[in-house]
Amino acid sequence: MTFWHPVGLCLAVMFLAFGAVQNSAAATHDCFPFVGEKMKFDVDWEFVNAGTAEVNITAEGQDGYKVHNFARTNRFLDIFKKVRDTIVSEGICLDKTMQSTVFTADQKERSYSSTKEALYLWQEGKVKYTKKGRVRIYDVPKGHLNVLDAFYLTRMAPPSKDTPISIPVFDSGEKYDLVVKWVKEAKLQAPWGELVNCIVIEPELKTEGVFTSVGKVQVWLTDDERRIPLKITAKIKIGSIVVDLTSYSKNT
Repeated sequence: MTFWHPVGLCLAVMFLAFGAVQNSAAATHDCFPFVGEKMKFDVDWEFVNAGTAEVNITAEGQDGYKVHNFARTNRFLDIFKKVRDTIVSEGICLDKTMQSTVFTADQKERSYSSTKEALYLWQEGKVKYTKKGRVRIYDVPKGHLNVLDAFYLTRMAPPSKDTPISIPVFDSGEKYDLVVKWVKEAKLQAPWGELVNCIVIEPELKTEGVFTSVGKVQVWLTDDERRIPLKITAKIKIGSIVVDLTSYSKNT
């Protein structure tokens, strides 16, 4: 597999045209205040620009949300390793907390392709997981999130210097507690031209899943109430990748 998959992770931030979002955003605001965000990222592999990533967030009904992620290599990299990855995460606000409902990953990478889907049947305490047509049912209690939803929960309540956070997740056929730790403080130039204070966090991923071949991942979040992801770095089997935010907006 490739250097590409961390793009799906610590992004989740570019967003589709709005429509009904303004009418529905209030219902999701308490547990998911990110509806309407739009971000774009450049992705570099070592010293080579590899492509771009986008994340789009829309409201789904009165209390739901949908995060749409798309990553692609540029024309030059297409010659060697064409990538077109789409990852979609859906969830609802349940008792003012996040509950994942659907997670799909459609990965097309030259000769490799894979489609995965996880349906979070929280009312039954189950997850229906489908990979390459094979269906399995897992016992997964209500409250478990997919890894992208876990990222958004981290944005709302990040770890502190002395206190990591732990989030119950289901990913690629496994349920476990995803630990996210505080690494350091830093300053970064934001795409809007301002030098901003950041915190750097590090999730301890235990499954390959969307993040196949990824080693250590670190995320730079603005140290304010928005906690915008400005930068992501990931160690991989061959070198490392760097993901930089290039634009940010949020419809209200």
